[in-house]
Amino acid sequence: MSGWIDLTNYGIAVAGLMVVLLGLLMSIFSRYQEKWSRRFFIILFSLLIAYVGCDLLGQITLLLLGPPAAPLSKLAVFGESFFSSLLMPMLTVYLLRCTGENWRQSPLLTAVCLLWLVYFALLTVTQFTTVFYTVTPDNVYRRGPWYPVLLIPPVLLMLLNLLALWRRRPKLTRRQKLAFALYLLIPMGCMLVQMLSYGLLMIVIGSCAAAFFMFLFHLRDQQDRYTAQQREIANQRNSIMVLQMRPHFIYNTLMSIYSLCNLDPKKARQVTMDFTDYLRRNFTAVASADPIPFTSELEHTRAYLAVEQAQYEDGLSVAYDTPHTMFRVPPLTLQPIVENAVKHSRDPFAGTFHISIRTRKTDTGSEIVVEDDGRGFDSAADSEGHLALNNIRQRLEIMCSGSLTIAPRPGDGTVVTVTVPDSAAREPYR
Repeated sequence: MSGWIDLTNYGIAVAGLMVVLLGLLMSIFSRYQEKWSRRFFIILFSLLIAYVGCDLLGQITLLLLGPPAAPLSKLAVFGESFFSSLLMPMLTVYLLRCTGENWRQSPLLTAVCLLWLVYFALLTVTQFTTVFYTVTPDNVYRRGPWYPVLLIPPVLLMLLNLLALWRRRPKLTRRQKLAFALYLLIPMGCMLVQMLSYGLLMIVIGSCAAAFFMFLFHLRDQQDRYTAQQREIANQRNSIMVLQMRPHFIYNTLMSIYSLCNLDPKKARQVTMDFTDYLRRNFTAVASADPIPFTSELEHTRAYLAVEQAQYEDGLSVAYDTPHTMFRVPPLTLQPIVENAVKHSRDPFAGTFHISIRTRKTDTGSEIVVEDDGRGFDSAADSEGHLALNNIRQRLEIMCSGSLTIAPRPGDGTVVTVTVPDSAAREPYR
């Protein structure tokens, strides 16, 4: 029976070590964590490695070295108890951090530290007495008559943290509440099992698993926060795109309208309406933080091209082939692509510039193709156009898991293809 328990404890310790090593590597190399959280979890998993390492050291000395290693076993038991006791103050610090409190001046942390000092004092006393526990000269660990007293401070630490979690639950997300609860309840359950079943070291795997679960929940929160930040950045870039509309485009449009007022008043009125529609749709696009119906983006593009055609007259030819429009795209997706083509690909000395806009339904979603016969787009030579298309590509990825590709057109020109998966294409209109 004893051999079976020893083998089980050894397996538990090895499994716990693998879990915390994985957690340590993930906390070191994860890209989503802020600096404080990364440092916290590196320290937490390092403490757990020391904790499990001491446990393994005690088991190995017992199995391989026998009675001569009794002093080393006693040191291993002390280290195991010491490092495991630090897990509760670490939890308190993290809880206060998540709720936005100053943990350095918190009465809760002060109370936790006082309880930990009591435990550390009792743990120190155990090295000079046998009333709590002892390692016998034949290298056997035995509990003393006062062993339950040694467990009182750790249990109080858990209960104090549990009460603190309950009182601060309105300040935490649902995922954070679950993570903290698991961190507390799993070791508490394992401690009860260990007290009732002498010999099985369940608290080891319980502590490792609880810390790893809390880290996974934290990592998921950080990923969600990172995605939300990237979405906000994309929305801000939308605003910047509008605020940085080409001054010469506005100037040329107004001058064209001014010239047409005498030459062709009817056309001047039409260009004014197209330009007004273009501006209105541009500013409306900024106010939208979610994908919009493609039909709205298409009308925005038509208004822009109508203004450009009034300036270039026969120098700009536009063809539309858009039978499929029942899908959604991020605002300012198609119009900036078309504007980029007119601005960067059109050769003013090569006659009429042709541009076509096509859409089609694919097996996986929807596709938009913008094709021109201009001089081509060299992203390496034109950083402004390159940044504009990269901005669109990033917003497509973040807002609807879409993509944007740029390819040369056979002969001359450029082909820009936008793909939007069905998950976004089928989103109901709001």
